[in-house]
Amino acid sequence: MDLEHGPPLEADIARSTVARAIYVAPILILVFGVLRGWEGAWSAAIGIAVVAVNFLLSGAILSISARISLQAYHAAALIGFFLRLVLLIGAVYLIASLVEVDRVAFGISAVVAYFTLLTWEAIAMTKDREREPSWRS
Repeated sequence: MDLEHGPPLEADIARSTVARAIYVAPILILVFGVLRGWEGAWSAAIGIAVVAVNFLLSGAILSISARISLQAYHAAALIGFFLRLVLLIGAVYLIASLVEVDRVAFGISAVVAYFTLLTWEAIAMTKDREREPSWRS
């Protein structure tokens, strides 16, 4: 940890967000398993994994760029979003072309997981403003 710049907060927030997937993933996998069978459950799990990797990549990009400069951080936030979007689309296309997946379960679970985890983290961050968040210590 570089004390001059402080801890890599963005990466810590991303890890915190991904850690919440342990609650979201079983629900989505179970729902798609019941509705669409084994292939639906498997596809939902892959969709959630893609979302988790996307969050971790975002945290890493922002943490690294924050150590470089404020301009690099801003550029990483904007360009990184589009880069991760392209990588996400590429990963979805690659997975769907290499592995037999239920595209409906894959897509819906990825979107639901993304927005659920993002909303959950935003609410947690808002509530943590009144007290010292664990990742700040």
